[in-house]
Amino acid sequence: MLAVALPLPGHAAESGPAARPSAAAASASGSPSSSGMENAEPELPQPDALRKQLDAIPAKLGENEDIRKLQAQVSAIGAAADQLAKRRAEDLADIDSRLAGLGPAPEKGAPADTPDVARQRAALDKQRSTVDSALKLARLIIVDAEQRSADLARQRRAQFQAALTARVESPLSPTFWRNWKDAAATDWFLLQQMGNELQRVAAATLASKGGKAYLLAHLLGALAVIVLGTWIAERILLRILPRRLPAGRLRRTALASAAIAINVLIVGIGVSLAWEGLQRGGPLPEDLSELATATIGLTAYGAFVVSLGHVLLSSKRPTWRLLPISNALARRLRAFPWWFALCTGLGGLMTEIIGLVGWSLVSEVAVNALFAVVAALLVLAALRRLRNSAADSQAAGANTGTGTGTEADSPESAADTASTPEPGATRPFWFGLLAAASGLAAIAILVATASGFVALASTMAKQLVWCIVVLSTVYLLLKLTDDLCDALLSSRGAFGAKLHASFGIEERLLDQLSVLTSGLLRVALFFYTVIALMAPLGTSPDEVFRRGTTVNRSLSIGDFTIDPEALLTAAMVICGGFIALQLFKRWLTNRYFPNTSLEPGMRSSITTLTGSLGGVVVVAAALAGLGISVERIAWVASALSVGIGFGLQAIVQNFISGLILLAERPVKVGDWVILGDTEGDVRRVNVRATEIQLPDRSTMIVPNSEFITKAVRNMTQAGAPGRVLMRLPAPLDTDAPRVREIILHAYTSHPNILESPSPIVQLEGITNGTLTFLAIGYIGSPRNTGGVRSELLFNILEALREAGLHLSPPATISVAQPQAQPPGSGNPVVDQLTGARSA
Repeated sequence: MLAVALPLPGHAAESGPAARPSAAAASASGSPSSSGMENAEPELPQPDALRKQLDAIPAKLGENEDIRKLQAQVSAIGAAADQLAKRRAEDLADIDSRLAGLGPAPEKGAPADTPDVARQRAALDKQRSTVDSALKLARLIIVDAEQRSADLARQRRAQFQAALTARVESPLSPTFWRNWKDAAATDWFLLQQMGNELQRVAAATLASKGGKAYLLAHLLGALAVIVLGTWIAERILLRILPRRLPAGRLRRTALASAAIAINVLIVGIGVSLAWEGLQRGGPLPEDLSELATATIGLTAYGAFVVSLGHVLLSSKRPTWRLLPISNALARRLRAFPWWFALCTGLGGLMTEIIGLVGWSLVSEVAVNALFAVVAALLVLAALRRLRNSAADSQAAGANTGTGTGTEADSPESAADTASTPEPGATRPFWFGLLAAASGLAAIAILVATASGFVALASTMAKQLVWCIVVLSTVYLLLKLTDDLCDALLSSRGAFGAKLHASFGIEERLLDQLSVLTSGLLRVALFFYTVIALMAPLGTSPDEVFRRGTTVNRSLSIGDFTIDPEALLTAAMVICGGFIALQLFKRWLTNRYFPNTSLEPGMRSSITTLTGSLGGVVVVAAALAGLGISVERIAWVASALSVGIGFGLQAIVQNFISGLILLAERPVKVGDWVILGDTEGDVRRVNVRATEIQLPDRSTMIVPNSEFITKAVRNMTQAGAPGRVLMRLPAPLDTDAPRVREIILHAYTSHPNILESPSPIVQLEGITNGTLTFLAIGYIGSPRNTGGVRSELLFNILEALREAGLHLSPPATISVAQPQAQPPGSGNPVVDQLTGARSA
């Protein structure tokens, strides 16, 4: 395939000494079928042809050289040489096997080979020498192509940096416009020449037989395709897709994606049809052909931007809207996709015309400055509309789910409407960061243009608009990915229901598969998003990164060298790594864990461990970016081990204890624990300390080592219910069955007391003339034991008072030493209620 893509004039067939073993050699080896196989193999260029093509590529770039085309040619030459080297390596192995079949060459003094064997050996030795030579040449071309590609990239980086830092007369100065006025006449003449050439092509088409009707039919057809085609296609999609797709959010995203693809295709076909009408009188000249290609591509790009903005905003059909914004804001923003498409389309068309006609530098600077200013003003105007979020939030309640929907909205289901994001909702934090960065970039573009750094401003403007388009596209693709996975793989989709019914796969597992697939696709989209964002700046992300970070200054400290590029790399790794880690933890918490049967404690443990391990990986990657190897990190760790052993012993102990808690999970989030005098709910288990929420809503920070070295009572680890136990003393002459009935009724009538196991009331014993009743009941959670006990005591005391019965202090108070006992020194449960009687 690479050999076919690479133009190789004059080498249609492979011949010469570097060719594969011929039919003669095959027949000499006794393989009659080899000749037919050789004829069926694809033809490859000779090393000499590849060398000539590589030498034809300029070693030094000119100002107007297209680096992408040159590097594509170098890459194609290197790929063809690599394919040739692989083929010659196979040939060499084949020849060696044939020589091995002939046996070793006779030594001096040994009997000579038969004439036939000698002839075959000589022919194979000659072919081996030729093939080996071609193999070495091909490998040398591969190395030279890699070096040439790296050299071109290096020159391009130098040109790029020089262009961005170049300063011209400010467009605000009169000198700039005087220079432009002097060059305007020549530039206008060059533009008229292209216009005259276009007129000659049109005149030749009109002069041909039936040319007038042909041209008119193509122009009208192009207009009809662009205007009526898009309108009809949208109506057809609205009628067909909602009925064929399952109910849910997939209807919106699939319809949006299909609408964008069809609109781009229709507009591209329409513009191609218009240019096709001019070719009746003959093919277009080279410059007009390039202009036609650029026009088709730019109009398709404009159609993509307009369609993308239309489906994201959906000002006429709010229930199909993908962005979580209000109707009022959508209506205020609906014109901006058109303005962005017009700005970038005209800017790209003017850039193409400038390159074709050869305008002066001052005119090119003026066009770039105009594009940069217009793009920056559009971004600032759009951001100004976004600032009215307060008014949008107030109007969201009245506008939610309303609008000017047409009959085309009828196929929407309740799931579609319910899944529509609430207009006026609080925008996420990342959206604010993007908006702030866009505003700062727009202001920087205006300042750079006014300062004379027009090339820098134009590059920033193009990159800003491109970033907006790419991020909007990625937003749509993320929604489409999630909806596809939810509709196809989850238990809520038709296909997932079939899997559940046919193979017995649990619904929870299907939901997990859906979330995991969506997460993997999101990672892939993120990777390609980074590449797409950097695409306008260079041929690869690595090259783009090196362009902005290459600084030939460094600081050496012993064997360790610190340079700005390494520092910037480490900073970017740390920032990007921890942001990605936080996003992954949020995805685990909000998307994946809800579809699992994991307990909240296990979820918190996994999230915490993921954060800790991910942080270690990020820091290690940052240190590697600084040039600090693992051996140096180990050396530093060993040097600090003594200090850690003495000064940081407690921290290390708590850290290891935290890992043990997260791994063994004797205490997890949500448990009710008692540790010494501390009793409460475990709210968070960190790697150093555990947070316990006390009954008074305060938080106790307990070192993790306390849970490892001390006895801990976990009230809820086994899911045991809470127990409400009371010992109630009564006089010896009281009506014991009646007291038992009252206490048991208080337990059974309380709403928090469980029916199973049922509450019990027993007469525990008689001590010194006092009856002791033991009452036990169970509740759902031990956290409510205190409140339930208090309510039961109030109810029991009131019922006893109404029945003419009463409780008595313990026998130890009334009998043993009543005069020496201070008030409230008996049973702590009864003391709170009978303190006055004891006194």
